[in-house]
Amino acid sequence: MQFYQIFLYLAFGILPSLTWLFYYLRKDLHPEPKRMILKVFIYGALITIPVLFLQIGLFRLLQYSQSHGVFMAMPLLAPILQWFFIIALTEELFKYAVVRVSIFHSKELDEPLDIMLYMVVAALGFAAVENVLYLFMPITGLSFNDIVVAAVTVSFIRFIGATFLHTLCSALVGYFLARATLRAHNGRSLVLLGMALATFLHGLYDFSIMRLPEPFSFFIPMAVIIVLAGFMMYDFDEIKKIKSICKI
Repeated sequence: MQFYQIFLYLAFGILPSLTWLFYYLRKDLHPEPKRMILKVFIYGALITIPVLFLQIGLFRLLQYSQSHGVFMAMPLLAPILQWFFIIALTEELFKYAVVRVSIFHSKELDEPLDIMLYMVVAALGFAAVENVLYLFMPITGLSFNDIVVAAVTVSFIRFIGATFLHTLCSALVGYFLARATLRAHNGRSLVLLGMALATFLHGLYDFSIMRLPEPFSFFIPMAVIIVLAGFMMYDFDEIKKIKSICKI
């Protein structure tokens, strides 16, 4: 692989995350310290690697179960487990864990909107590495122009698709987490509800693209993005009105 390929893949892999990052940071009326933003972004990026190995391990276990006829009576169960649990649940859990462990007890976390913002930042770090890994999938025999076109195309598609999905699902978890901090009771139930919704919508997006025929493979993911985007805009505006925070 040539040096320019490595540079292009890194640049166009990270670009969608940086573009969304600047957009979300502008929605924060009280900007967070840059070092904290960078810290969460890097942690979100680093967590991609253990998630990848965990997913590979779980997928091989799933394949082993399939080869021994575990899902013969329910053939649809295997892809559901793959996309909703092995992929969606692990990714949403680890993105949440980044914020929960690294930020949640920080003095910088002084308003509910910060929780949603840091969840989005962790998701963007995660998506940046995921995009780069996707671009580095081995494709041989491409000319320079083909490589540039492929990098730009994949970067744009993931900008409006997978990267945006990661931010929206994490923002949804962040909204329920922010709400949970303001309640003395049922706080954990709210977090679990947010995680369940984010996992379901994330899994539905992936499952629809990979397993359903057209036009469902297009319209269902598009509907997931539109619904999540609508909730995100409403949730950000609602959380902005809350000025204080009580941590759980």
